[in-house]
Amino acid sequence: MTPAIFGLGGTTLSATERDFFKESKPFGFILFGRNVEQRSQLRALTDDLRSLTGRDQLPILIDQEGGRVARMQAPEWPAYPSAAIFEALFTHDPSRGLEACALNFEALALDLAEVGITVTCAPVLDVPVAGAHDVIGDRAFSQNPDHVAALGEACLVGLRAGGVEGVIKHIPGHGRSVVDSHKDLPRVSASDAELSADLLPFQALSGALMAMTAHVIFDAWDADQCATLSPNVIDQVIRKKIGFNGLLMSDDLDMKALSGEIGELALASQQAGCDVVLNCWANMTDMVSIAKKLSAPSIKSQDRMSRACAVLVSAATSATLSQRQAVLIERRDELMSF
Repeated sequence: MTPAIFGLGGTTLSATERDFFKESKPFGFILFGRNVEQRSQLRALTDDLRSLTGRDQLPILIDQEGGRVARMQAPEWPAYPSAAIFEALFTHDPSRGLEACALNFEALALDLAEVGITVTCAPVLDVPVAGAHDVIGDRAFSQNPDHVAALGEACLVGLRAGGVEGVIKHIPGHGRSVVDSHKDLPRVSASDAELSADLLPFQALSGALMAMTAHVIFDAWDADQCATLSPNVIDQVIRKKIGFNGLLMSDDLDMKALSGEIGELALASQQAGCDVVLNCWANMTDMVSIAKKLSAPSIKSQDRMSRACAVLVSAATSATLSQRQAVLIERRDELMSF
């Protein structure tokens, strides 16, 4: 198995993709707006991926956070609020805030489970600070790390209740970045003591099954390499200080924060300690290079990959889904009216 998660070019698999995926056996796949048209089409695509790989417990990921990060959009699917909306209610009444958050993400998960998607890249556990770039912004639950931790846990609980697993991101924290890592390489000069607040949500949710790295340089930990490519950050900070022992995937290797040949970047990420690399844009030349350059996963990585897949289910389409979802959303909205 290639320890990579690859993107697809369109709403169906091309013959070239089908041949390549059958040969390379990637760990999983990630979907974007270009792959999403309607419910029946999307379910057919995910069923095709499971059939092609022969794996029912196949990681099929999507970025469906709510707010401005939503690949499945209205009117075909309900629109969900950004994470930041739950902060006010949580501050006013923590129990109501947690319940509303969990209900919201359970309803969101039902959309994904219905079409055979097994993983969403949420919750965002980054803690934004004043003056940071808005690439995180309202995608974060709060500027209070304790609130982020509590609401992030509620998100994971809701997702699992709806039949979907979450990915905590962007470990060890993207909230201090003053540039967008999609476009440039952020550098954070905060001290180790200052960064302890950023780690708190990740430490609180260190038992999560999957996490995604941040393409951010932290001078206090490694002034030369971003977290994704830094053995020190991954081993000493993510694995030891945070205590995360789940599946660690890189953020997208195509982002402008990284430079170099993509197969070499994939290998460097793997050698730094990422279990799986993420490559989103379905460029066949890039995917072939990644598959050729990556080494076989280590025993520890194989164990983490197996543990992550073990909880995944391919939920059958339910005739009562819309009714259940309507109840969840109605209750969420009642709680939000305070």
